[in-house]
Amino acid sequence: MAERSVLVTGGSGGLGGAVTAAFTAAGWRVVVADLRPGDGDGALTVAADLTDPAGAARAVEVAAGDPEAPLRAVVNLVGGYASGGLVHETPVEEFDRMFTLNLRPTYLVTRAALPRLTAAGGGAVVCVSARAALAPFPGVAGYVTAKAAVLAFANAVAVEYRASGVRCNTVLPSVIDTPANRAAQPDADHSRWVAPAEIAPVVRFLASDESAPTSGAAVPVHGRA
Repeated sequence: MAERSVLVTGGSGGLGGAVTAAFTAAGWRVVVADLRPGDGDGALTVAADLTDPAGAARAVEVAAGDPEAPLRAVVNLVGGYASGGLVHETPVEEFDRMFTLNLRPTYLVTRAALPRLTAAGGGAVVCVSARAALAPFPGVAGYVTAKAAVLAFANAVAVEYRASGVRCNTVLPSVIDTPANRAAQPDADHSRWVAPAEIAPVVRFLASDESAPTSGAAVPVHGRA
């Protein structure tokens, strides 16, 4: 029987399957929340709109629903990418959409989970930013800014909840080697990208007691890119 639970948001995405598998293999009770979750691969799934406060709260309620396996970790994988023109060519609606996709679910789910984590005696939150948040490139101002905001938010959580035993860390991938990214960039050197199976153990480590001294870290997971 699992002794602890983890909520993985965006678990049906390209990175989500590997992260779910890593936690399942480590003996966690895994709850996957997504707008359209898949079969779960051994995890409990919950369909929820995580940009909506009620949807985020429902996902956390399911994840914290087993008293024998209290919620001890949240992994925020929900996000999105869009490229476009330079800043003066970017519609405000597109700029806002990047925050809705990348920051809002992370904020809402984390906000709903923090009382549960503190009540369980502590735990961990893992967020996903991007290398571009620290090393921007042209044409993606909305994405870059939203991912930088995710990093800032995670650091705020780390500071505010340190005394409650809740840690918050962030991973910063480069380009993740997913089918969607390969389709979007067929001529790229995919061997330089980072595979989901390489990122997943890092995420699991940051959620586990093995990383107990670590909070407020921004961990690069760049592969060879």
